[in-house]
Amino acid sequence: MSGKNSVPSDFASYYLQQATKELAEDLDKVRGADDFKGDALPLLIKALQQGTALFSPADQQRIVEAGKKQTTPNADDDTSSSRSSSTGSDEEQ
Repeated sequence: MSGKNSVPSDFASYYLQQATKELAEDLDKVRGADDFKGDALPLLIKALQQGTALFSPADQQRIVEAGKKQTTPNADDDTSSSRSSSTGSDEEQ
């Protein structure tokens, strides 16, 4: 159950990383503006976080699970190689 509870926070973290990566140049311009004050930073962060609401809980879970699969390719490689070898032997018989 704890895995499901962490999906929103895991997704928010992933989303913010991707958003800041994609918007890095624009965010630097905003932060460098003359009228950008220190108290505006929490507002900027909150605005970026609001983007997570565009994704349904099912989409958030799918994205988080896909990210976890990408970070553990060795486990997938072992199962796919055993499948291909068993498939090959089935075809020979």
